[in-house]
Amino acid sequence: MAAKEIAVKKYVVKLSDEEREQLTMLIRKGKHRAHQSVKARILLKADASEAGEGWSDSQIAAALDISVATVARTRQQLVEEGFESVLTRKHSPASARKRVFDGAAEAKLIAVACSKPPAGRARWTLKPCLSG
Repeated sequence: MAAKEIAVKKYVVKLSDEEREQLTMLIRKGKHRAHQSVKARILLKADASEAGEGWSDSQIAAALDISVATVARTRQQLVEEGFESVLTRKHSPASARKRVFDGAAEAKLIAVACSKPPAGRARWTLKPCLSG
């Protein structure tokens, strides 16, 4: 296992000062999804820049109680797809759960939800009207 840690990393994380600040604020605010917080912590620990900690995958996995594969995938995603991609969850076409809306239906739902509510209502709701 020690030989694995000493090996040169294929996907080296080097964050800019702005990216480090954004990740730090994301963690501190605590108003984000759990996967975003975990990914932010992974990137901050893996950061090999001068301001970073430069931890190994196994150290990060042990500290955050996650798998080494999760750390490796996060590094790879940052290098291959970019900073924003790591923090954004994408729908997998191979997922067993199918999407409820396509893009057009989602846009229509958002437009309706942002419009004025029906007469006699203060806001939109999914509950049926039980008057009468």
